[in-house]
Amino acid sequence: MTNEIAYIGLGSNLATPKTQINTAQQAINGLEGVLELAFSSLYRSTPMGPQDQPDYVNAVMAIETDLSAIELLRCLQKIELDHGRVRKDERWGARTLDLDILLYGQQMIDLPDLIVPHYGLAERAFVLYPLHEIAPELKVPGLGGMAELIASCPLDGLVKLPL
Repeated sequence: MTNEIAYIGLGSNLATPKTQINTAQQAINGLEGVLELAFSSLYRSTPMGPQDQPDYVNAVMAIETDLSAIELLRCLQKIELDHGRVRKDERWGARTLDLDILLYGQQMIDLPDLIVPHYGLAERAFVLYPLHEIAPELKVPGLGGMAELIASCPLDGLVKLPL
């Protein structure tokens, strides 16, 4: 199998979110068959769903991997569990850690457990702006280039956090 470049969205709004993001980055780096290529700045965003929860901290990580998309998904789900993630029926609720495969090479994947490109990528500032920061020339399969995507996605309260 050939290596693919994948982009992972990281988010947290519980249990010291910056620490959750940083330790998740380390855990992803520790996966066999994964090499980190880039990591965005951290960004603060308001929650998408219920507003009675803390703001999120988000980032995007670029990796090179020989794992299949599903193998990568399973590894990321284990990291979420290791960070205290509890999966509930409620969408967009508070969570210690959320790891999403945003892109996996130029593949378009539509499986029960995995949709790539990530279904909300084009509308979510907390995904697009960190992704643009580390891959400004990226072409998103079925959606176009980063410049066009950013141009049609307002910041929506997104704030880049100081180092």
